[in-house]
Amino acid sequence: MWALRASVRPGAWVSRVVRGRGAPRAAPPLPAFPHRALAAFGPGGLKGPGGGGRGPRADGPSSRAGEEEGLEDAEEEEEEELLRRDPLLPAGTQRVCLIHPEVKRGPRKQQRTGAEWQVAEAEALVHTLDGWSVVESMVVPSKTPDGKLTFGKGTLEHLTERVRGSPEITAVFLNVERLATPTKKELEARWGVPVFDRFTVVLHIFRCNARTKEARLQVALAELPLLRSRLKSSTARPDAQGWGSRYIMGSGESFVQVQQRLLKEKEMKIRKALERLRQKRRLLGTRRRRQEFPVIAVVGYTNCGESPCGREKRGKTTLIKALTGDDAVQPRDQLFATLDVTAHAGWLPSRMAVIYMDTIGFLSQLPHSLIESFSATLEDVAHSDLIVHVRDVTHPETELQKASVLSSLRGLRLPAPLLDSMLEVHNKTDLVPGYSPVEPQAVAVSALRGHGLPELKARLEDAVLRATGRQVLTLRVRLAGAQLSWLHQEATVQAVDVIPEAGVADVTVVISKSAYGKFRKLFPE
Repeated sequence: MWALRASVRPGAWVSRVVRGRGAPRAAPPLPAFPHRALAAFGPGGLKGPGGGGRGPRADGPSSRAGEEEGLEDAEEEEEEELLRRDPLLPAGTQRVCLIHPEVKRGPRKQQRTGAEWQVAEAEALVHTLDGWSVVESMVVPSKTPDGKLTFGKGTLEHLTERVRGSPEITAVFLNVERLATPTKKELEARWGVPVFDRFTVVLHIFRCNARTKEARLQVALAELPLLRSRLKSSTARPDAQGWGSRYIMGSGESFVQVQQRLLKEKEMKIRKALERLRQKRRLLGTRRRRQEFPVIAVVGYTNCGESPCGREKRGKTTLIKALTGDDAVQPRDQLFATLDVTAHAGWLPSRMAVIYMDTIGFLSQLPHSLIESFSATLEDVAHSDLIVHVRDVTHPETELQKASVLSSLRGLRLPAPLLDSMLEVHNKTDLVPGYSPVEPQAVAVSALRGHGLPELKARLEDAVLRATGRQVLTLRVRLAGAQLSWLHQEATVQAVDVIPEAGVADVTVVISKSAYGKFRKLFPE
């Protein structure tokens, strides 16, 4: 009769107890992370040992393989053609004057955060660009930030004197979500320097940080509204462009109509290419779920380790590096350093292998079209077993950052149990002496110093066991059979207690309910 023994770990599934008679043998060293776990994420979306690369093609008729290869090459060539775009921002060094319009009265008054922190966030966006710096910052009252010229007549004249009177200013960053093309041209004519809005700057940062083809296509999709607005502005002034009602080679279409049609065709091709990649992502996700590797999605405000006081920056990626011990994970000191969801192998205290997913960071007032474009990337969060929300407790607006992240997560229509079980990690507590989180679901850590990581790993393990229905069991197996090797392959073996005189061993494992059912079917009592 098989006997089961419950583990003493909190939250473990309880079963009958059996007494072992041999001295317990120390658990073997952690194995290399299974290749099949990381391979389930596909090339470009994995980090850690054993990953990467496209596998060999399945054997089959050479003609069919050649056709498939030719089709893939054609699709890749089309995708690369879609990614050829003109630069959004000028190259080289730029000395920027940052102007933040502040609405102090009326229904558009900014309720959520102070102007000084919005300016600090905008400065961080500028500093993310290579060779760009902020030479002057101004908070300027505005009744209508979305109006034709954003500012009143007197304020606009004052700004024009300031900008034109400062030869070191080479560009202006107007901290509004979108500038209409006529407004942008009018301001540039008055100030004599290029003017950029928040959408263009963030979009350029996204383009620079996109690594995989999916992320690059998503950025290209997000750019289309900008191209359409420029084309619409050109249509409004046909004589200035020399287009007007001229037709192209007797086609019956004007130049503007041709451009509109080409943009529509380009959008259809980008969406089609993205759907192909999403189908591959879904297939890989199904394969990953079959292999039953727990997935922990790590989310947070973009570069949530950023400090307004100029201290070192550390956030989601730094925490993942601390949890996995993978030196190949290198956090970058910039906003939106992570655009592609990447997978990182790690282990919990029970020796259970898990996958940490590093996701795109969130930002307040993130342009809506960018959120829509990257919603597909964040679909992986919905299929995770646990969400970890990393917060910077040293930031003065940490509560508003939390609200921004939670709002974005709710917009993804995540399952209610997944949101309810989310674990908060309060990071950088080494900079706040005596800090203790108020929230019951929060764990205080310092990812850089390693403080609080043992408690965090224990909390992660308990949460993963609850979310995945895994059990910590002790199974008695015969040494002469295949049971022990099967458990090593399909479960997480914590310890093996050999009873030599009986030819059996008590094996403590972390095992899913489905794997336990297979074990009982293959090796009945």
